[in-house]
Amino acid sequence: MLLKEEINKYLNYCKFQKELDDKTIKAYKADLEQFITVIGENNPDKEMLNAYLVYLHRMYKQKTVKRKIASVKALFHYLEEEELIEINPFHKVKTKFREEVILPKIIPRDIIEQLLNHLYKERSIKEYSEWRKKIILRDIAVVETLFSTGLRISELCHLQNKYVDLKNGVLCIQGKGGKERYLQIGNNDVLSILNAYKKSFEDEIKKQGYFFCQSLWKCAV
Repeated sequence: MLLKEEINKYLNYCKFQKELDDKTIKAYKADLEQFITVIGENNPDKEMLNAYLVYLHRMYKQKTVKRKIASVKALFHYLEEEELIEINPFHKVKTKFREEVILPKIIPRDIIEQLLNHLYKERSIKEYSEWRKKIILRDIAVVETLFSTGLRISELCHLQNKYVDLKNGVLCIQGKGGKERYLQIGNNDVLSILNAYKKSFEDEIKKQGYFFCQSLWKCAV
């Protein structure tokens, strides 16, 4: 059995029977052609597959490796189902590996400080309308809260007013599964901004129930 011939049949099967889109088939084709370029056109054994896995791990990041392995495994599953091979060599090969831990990206401190400096300067411009100054105050309160507490954006957006205690500088965050955690705001300047924001948006906060008014996000700087 020559793999190249069977790959062409498999791709036609994916297109006309599984009705996969052209983009997916193109990706399969590229992965499978790479496989036979490295391994050869004959049915591979366990040793050859392990060598191919080592090759992939050396060349690509884990996300790409997983996709390429999945493409080849799908081919051999097809060959097994069609009884074109007696034993699927992947049954003897360990393809699971430790997931790469990807840390969340953060905005550098100096960028945050530049943003805040810009917002504070904007707030001091006398020619701006009261509404624009109000929006700038909201934006400052948002950035200061994120920077001082490490809140997720989703947590900040869903922060209800009843869980904000500015007198004691405490936020109660409602997490997944109803779990609660408390965050302390120890910076008096941040508390001062939040109090000014709350006073300015008192009517909107009472109406919506959220500390950071949802209808105003489209106005964000």
